[in-house]
Amino acid sequence: MSWRTRAGAAGSPADTRPPAHGVADSSSQDAHLELPRPGRLALSVVVSMAESLGLPAAGYVAGMAMSGQNVAMVAATAVIWLTAAVRKLVTRKVPGLLIISALVLTLQTAVVVGTGNPLFFLLQFPLSNLALCVLFARTAPTSKPLVARLAAEVVSLRQPISAHAGLQRFFRDATWLWAGVFAALAVGMTVLMVSEPASLFLLLTTAVTIGGVVLGSALSVMWFLRALRRFGLRVRLAQT
Repeated sequence: MSWRTRAGAAGSPADTRPPAHGVADSSSQDAHLELPRPGRLALSVVVSMAESLGLPAAGYVAGMAMSGQNVAMVAATAVIWLTAAVRKLVTRKVPGLLIISALVLTLQTAVVVGTGNPLFFLLQFPLSNLALCVLFARTAPTSKPLVARLAAEVVSLRQPISAHAGLQRFFRDATWLWAGVFAALAVGMTVLMVSEPASLFLLLTTAVTIGGVVLGSALSVMWFLRALRRFGLRVRLAQT
């Protein structure tokens, strides 16, 4: 065999196939998402909920006990902004869910305290959902959709090292989904506000909010699982 024949054989597709296969295997190993172990996952969710909901609720209850509704709203708003400030000082980063809760609560407090009108007190509920709709819709077409940030912060979901186009598309679409959920809640609450007595409106508002959040969460999870199957991604538990 001449030196030309040997060179051609060395460069043939049959000889170069194993290295190419090795490269594909290496990239496929990175095509996974990572969740913390159950204990850490539960702790992450509890901390997020406590910061964004539990602490302001405690401030509201304390304010009601001291001096009524207006003081309660101001106290809850002060507590959540204080929590955000402490977070910024300690970790140099404020979680997205905490920012959302602070902005919505600030809007509600401004409406309730600034007007003192029972009608405007009821108006805070559709307005807060409209604000959430705008917030989600604003980030949906960007490279940092809000659902991706919340998934990383609330449940500590870690995405693949290299950006995955299909996964990014899912997060953008899911952010649009939540914008639609909050838009529907805002419209529904507006209709209830003008058609039902205040006491029934508050009861229905709670039921509609819970139903909307549960429906949005269920659709998001099903959509997420479908995206994993479609793009060949896996979810595994962190080693530590």
